[in-house]
Amino acid sequence: MIKNKTIVITGAANGIGRAWAEMFKADGAKVIACDKDEKKLQELDELDISTVLADVSKPKEVEDFIHFAVKETGKIDALFNNAGMGFGYKLEDSPDGGFEHHVAVHLFGAVYGMRYAIPYMREQGYGRIINTISRNAETNVPTTSAYSAAKAGIWSTSRVAAKEVADTDILINMLIPGPTNTQIWGKEMSHLQDPEETYPTAKMLALLEKGGPSGKVFWDEKEYPMFGQENEILKGK
Repeated sequence: MIKNKTIVITGAANGIGRAWAEMFKADGAKVIACDKDEKKLQELDELDISTVLADVSKPKEVEDFIHFAVKETGKIDALFNNAGMGFGYKLEDSPDGGFEHHVAVHLFGAVYGMRYAIPYMREQGYGRIINTISRNAETNVPTTSAYSAAKAGIWSTSRVAAKEVADTDILINMLIPGPTNTQIWGKEMSHLQDPEETYPTAKMLALLEKGGPSGKVFWDEKEYPMFGQENEILKGK
């Protein structure tokens, strides 16, 4: 059951993170949320969701956010490293520092979240970490270089981290939302799915039983074979 579990979400003021925050709260969880969008965070405050204004590209702010969650509820049952943004530049036209900042928000934000949450999870003997990823990691769509690189980096880092905590009841997985109507596109994309449609997969991963999958990618509640699976490499092909 999700009731009374502490669910911690980055990038929770808008889009997918906002939907998860509201729906976990409605299901009885204690939700701790962070974002850079102060106005939208205030709307979550009104729903009795605890919020922190934080930039996940800055490690100290992520550390303070994780500490706040533990102080508020005494635990972290599930951490969703979800904060993200759009890129939209050809590499040759990208502004100075733009690529680096984009990777910092997506990849380093997830790294910081795991770095500061795992010690608490080890101490409590339990934890679920879910990192938002994308099929763009596999593709070569123009203007997505930073986004694709960051998501591929999250895939690699998450798999290694999952192996590093394999001696515990900490499971680290990744979630592909799929094409979703959020502000990351910079415009209304009403033909795409609503953010709420991604919640069943998020909830499933937050509630995985001991001994469940770790280091895996999930999309629509099913495991997704990212990069055609590494099994072909292991077979020597």
